[in-house]
Parts: sequence; structure tokens; C-alpha cells
Amino acid sequence: MIATMPRPRKPNLHRERNRHGVHVWYVRKGKGPRYRLRSEFGSDAFNAEYEAAIQGKVAPSGQAVGGTLQWLWDAYRKADAWKVLSPATKKQRENIMLHVLKANGAEPFGMVSEEDIAEGLDRRSDTPSAARNFLDTMRGLFQWAKSRRHVRKDPTADVKPPKRRRNAGFAPWTHEDVDAYKKHWAPGTPQRVWLDVLLYTGLRRGDAARIGPGHVKDGLIDILTEKSGKTIQVVLPILDVLQASLDIGPTGPKTWIVGERGHAFTKESFGNAFSEAASAAGVKKSAHGVRKIAATIAAENGATESELDALFGWKGGRMASHYTKNANRAKLARQAAEKLKSIPAPLEKVRDTGDNPT
Repeated sequence: MIATMPRPRKPNLHRERNRHGVHVWYVRKGKGPRYRLRSEFGSDAFNAEYEAAIQGKVAPSGQAVGGTLQWLWDAYRKADAWKVLSPATKKQRENIMLHVLKANGAEPFGMVSEEDIAEGLDRRSDTPSAARNFLDTMRGLFQWAKSRRHVRKDPTADVKPPKRRRNAGFAPWTHEDVDAYKKHWAPGTPQRVWLDVLLYTGLRRGDAARIGPGHVKDGLIDILTEKSGKTIQVVLPILDVLQASLDIGPTGPKTWIVGERGHAFTKESFGNAFSEAASAAGVKKSAHGVRKIAATIAAENGATESELDALFGWKGGRMASHYTKNANRAKLARQAAEKLKSIPAPLEKVRDTGDNPT
């Protein structure tokens, strides 16, 4: 019964219906200024906003106090340096700053030091990718702040990112994996379209999830791919095998890849759905692994580094070189194996049975 009783409202916390008919929460002491709380009621973020308002660490109407880290972040997000970032990068950095600002949003941004950035990396040392993303986020913020003369020195300038762990990354699919998937998911299923789009375009999962009829121009796929905040134009032919799969479908009016009910996916939801479909076929691998086998097949069939760069949206030839070298190594190994056939088999020693005369 106690659990069903309403919780007492925090002191100086008020609620009213605005002109749009939406209930909003705000903090106001007596006849003082109103501090609008914008997070979901009862959430940790809401409670943090409430405490900041009670302590006078935010400006009226929810605006951050000038000179604070929150104020700098709000100003940065209105600048061109922020607007040119890809939606995925923006979302990633907003999630990172949500935690940073919760703990330090009311602190003066001019007090952020190189040691503070290094400590932030140390706290994320168990996950180097998270540490690198944190550094990229803070570096983007303070590089802009310095260019606008909000700070004299960029505290991230001399901080080195953590070294990448040497591993194989996402497990590449094999020809056997592709066969198993196709055997389980026949033409006419959404899951079959998923694989065919990934395999016969070589696109990343996020780009594959949003590609559709609107990206076809003069019989070619023309799409701006997104990676690490940069966009690269990729132009691809529609292979006959892919067109056949699209003709059977199911596909959507805006995206070729759709769910069971015909809905489009976000990058994350498609990645999860594809992994589940692969697992059902006995393949415990991700969508990114399909991109790897696509690159391997192209290299094995003689694609040059320049052709691989164009197909997969790479630059500089580094990634393409990895696949061409592996393909050439495999080709040389097969040629060498053929040459082994010319080596005579070892002579068997004739066993002395004792029947031969001495």
C-alpha cells in the first residue's frame, strides 16, 4: 500500500500546463525567477536539473549560466562546426556529454585542464573505443572554443588518444556462412533482402538500412556514405543478382531494407535484427562481417586497390591494400601448392623377409 502512495513533491517544484497544452515543471522560490526543468520527471537528469536550479547554477528558463561548461556546449551546438557533423556522430557525442555535463556542467569551462582530460581517459581505460570517443568529443568542443577565443589554450591539444587494441575486429563471414544464411532465409523474406543488399553493395549497416529507390540515378546507386563524421560519395552498379532479390522483395517505398511489418530501421535496430536473423541460420556474426567478405570476394576476383576504395568508400588505399594482399597471398599459396605435386613421394624401404638368398 505504501508503494501506491504519491511521493511528496520537492520544495519549490511546480507544474503547470503551457499554451500548447503540455505539462511543464519548473523551480521557483517565492516570487523569484522561474527555472524550467526539461528532462523527464523523476529521472536522474531531472533531479540533477532540480538540484542545479535550487543552488542557482542555471539561468532562468533553463539557460545555462555564462562561463560554465554547459553554456559552452550549448553555444557549440549552435555553431557550424557542430552542424557539419553526421547525425550518428552528433548522437554519439551528445550521449557522452550527457554524463560529462551531469557531473561538471555548472563548472567554469576555463578551468578544464589537460589533467582533467587525461583523467577522463583513465576512467574509460577499460574500453579504449569509449576513451577515444570521449577525447574526440572534448577536442571538437575545445578546438571550436579556441577558434572563437573563448579559451586561450585547448586542453586536449597535447593529449594522445589511447592505442588501439590489436585484434581482428568483427569476424568476417565465410562462403559457408553465406550459404547457410541463404538456405535458411529463402527469396521473398525480408531477411534475404537484408543480406543481398549488404553483400552486393558492400555498404555499412547504417547506409544499407537507409538506401532505397531514391538513391538510384541513371541505373546506378548514388549515395553519400557516413563514417567518423565524414561523408563520401559512393556510386555502385545494381548487380543482376541484387536486382532479382529486390524485384522479389519485400522492400519499402523509401528503403529497400524493411522489417516484418514493412517499417524502416535505424542503424542500431537493423544491426540487432540482422544479427538475430544470422543467429537463426547458425551464423553467430554481425552485419559488418558481411562487408568484409564482400571486400574479400572482390579482391579475390582481381579488384584493384583503387576499385576497392571506390566501392567501399575508403581512402588512401590502406584498407584496400589489406584485402588485395590477403587475396594475392592466397593465390600464391594455391599456386605453390600445385607445384608441390611435382615433388617425388618418399621411397618406401623394402622390408627384408628373409626369403631372399644371401
